[in-house]
Amino acid sequence: MPYVQVNGIQLYYELHGPENADVIVLSNGVLMSTASWAYQTMELAKHFRVLLYDCRGMWKSEHPEEVYSMELHADDLAGLLDELQIKKAHIVGISYGSEISMMFAIKYPNRTQSLIVADGVSQVDPLLKAFGDTWVSAAKLKNAQLLLETTKPLNFSEAYLLKNKEVLDGLVAKYEQLDFEAFVRLMNCFFDLNITSRLKEISAPTLVLVGEQDILKTRKYSDRIVGEIPNAEYVVIPGAGHAACLEKPGIFNTLILGFVHKNKEIF
Repeated sequence: MPYVQVNGIQLYYELHGPENADVIVLSNGVLMSTASWAYQTMELAKHFRVLLYDCRGMWKSEHPEEVYSMELHADDLAGLLDELQIKKAHIVGISYGSEISMMFAIKYPNRTQSLIVADGVSQVDPLLKAFGDTWVSAAKLKNAQLLLETTKPLNFSEAYLLKNKEVLDGLVAKYEQLDFEAFVRLMNCFFDLNITSRLKEISAPTLVLVGEQDILKTRKYSDRIVGEIPNAEYVVIPGAGHAACLEKPGIFNTLILGFVHKNKEIF
């Protein structure tokens, strides 16, 4: 499996697609892994070079016992691009990954060819913090079943929950492999997020996506982001819950491809 040393830790990554094409980086949600992007990787890699990775504290990357921050995650991504000799990329993230992506675009504007923020927030309001606290409580108990039960209703639309009950119930086995202490560190990093006042620093072409039925990171958060990032485009994905890339992959992929094509490198 491919790893690189970045900022003193080992980061796991995957590269797919034609070597000379523009690069699209896909940054995971907090419980996602690189495998969670399967619907996107298959389609996007037909046209672009796709970089998947686990950030520090996630799955196959190293889980250092220290405080994490979005700035550190952004620096890790910049270091990963350095190691892979990628000068700039289209930066795409969902949920936790979208928050890393916004911080990256703030810190590294010259390396951000375009930015796509899916189901993200720029600060954590009290209700969202309360939801997150239930996840942390389950993790501190090291209870995979409880973690699934607290996250599942918030991550998916009602229609998706009803149609995919057996598949979603099967996530317990995945969560049993989770480093719960690292997950708590990731959640604490998320709770500290407050970058609304810095969004105006983002100069890259930006597309903001949100699921119409996202009850975790609701449209008010995306409205706030769009209101702060200069000239940001905005699409609400019909019928999708929080995990829009899984629930509506066709629409999600079309939106990414269209936006990246519009902003790709012209030689």
